[in-house]
Amino acid sequence: MIKVFNSNINNYLKLARVDKPVGIFLVLWPTLWALWLAAEGVPSLDVLAIFVAGVVLMRSAGCVINDFADRNIDGDVERTKDRPLVTGDISAKNALIFFSSLCLIAFLLVLQTNELTIYLSFGALILAAAYPFMKRYTYLPQVVLGAAFAWAVPMAYAAQTNELPTIIWLIYTATVLWTVAYDTMYAMVDREDDLKIGVKSTAILFGQADRGIIAFLQILVILTFCMIGDQLKLGQFYFLGVVSASILFIYQQHLIRLRYREECFKAFLNNNWVGLVIFVGLALDYAVK
Repeated sequence: MIKVFNSNINNYLKLARVDKPVGIFLVLWPTLWALWLAAEGVPSLDVLAIFVAGVVLMRSAGCVINDFADRNIDGDVERTKDRPLVTGDISAKNALIFFSSLCLIAFLLVLQTNELTIYLSFGALILAAAYPFMKRYTYLPQVVLGAAFAWAVPMAYAAQTNELPTIIWLIYTATVLWTVAYDTMYAMVDREDDLKIGVKSTAILFGQADRGIIAFLQILVILTFCMIGDQLKLGQFYFLGVVSASILFIYQQHLIRLRYREECFKAFLNNNWVGLVIFVGLALDYAVK
């Protein structure tokens, strides 16, 4: 009985991608950028705890609804053929119940914040639920994913300050551009499989221009970070973080130069360090002021 119970738990953890936390960090870093900027380096501990937990919950919920949407096609993709909804370890009905439960818990956390943040949370739910279905209708699902991942930015800022100044939309824009860049690398891993089953992505849309467009997006990300730093009068530690992110982007371009699946996936994973160096630079900048 205990073995069966543990097996079921493991399947749900796998469905939520708890064993692959890079996705959590890719949402968490922009959330922390927003909190640190909103609080000028000293965010409220309760708001920080709410958003760290909320990121984990909503990223997990996004993975669940993504697998629900793709349950009939994941079996044709090498990377996803062993997912619990494909193997039958979890039913579609139970996946939806799990998704709803994660969203409900996340919403209960949001209720501990202010009215503006609560209103914004509905946008987060809509984006998270819509993204998995976009790959059937548009070659730009990565843009929708970027909008979903970045939505934590205005929510976190609003929770800390109860306002949304213009600067927050620069951070939002940087996050969307960054997400489109790294998720295109991720889509390059599955491009051949996606072409066979008719799934759309920016990797397919960009074709042989993929590396150049990713580089262009990365340049825009760096320029946007520079604009943020200039407008907020941030110092040398912040800009050192931006320079470090630029070096990491160059390394990623080296990895994807031949478009090998393993190297594209490695470049995607490397973006965790991009988020980290920006955050460390930002945190150090406020710490020494």
